[in-house]
Amino acid sequence: MNQIRLDKWLWAVRVYKTRSDAADACRGSAVRVNGQIAKPASKIRVGDTIIARTKALTRTLHVLALTEKRIGAPLVAEYLDDQTPESEYAAAREKRENARLFSHKGQGRPTKKDRRDIQKLIGPEE
Repeated sequence: MNQIRLDKWLWAVRVYKTRSDAADACRGSAVRVNGQIAKPASKIRVGDTIIARTKALTRTLHVLALTEKRIGAPLVAEYLDDQTPESEYAAAREKRENARLFSHKGQGRPTKKDRRDIQKLIGPEE
């Protein structure tokens, strides 16, 4: 096994939650292999560089080994080298925190307390 389908590998190393999510990302031009937009059935080899965009961040991965079977999270480091800059992870964490601060509980309009919290974050209007 010296090459494997891109969507299978992305699913197996836990970049995407399902194989269909991986295939949809490939079809939506969210995945590049060695700088080229890749289709789900594209073959990858050891040594390829993959740029995969997920909801929160864009990950840069270097292929170390191939597998068709989904592996446990502790074993992922044996199959890929994550070269994503730390700034990308920091931006994703900040985005997640902001979403938590401004999210409502599905109750419709913000309450007076929610409005005050939002004003406190934004600062006084001048």
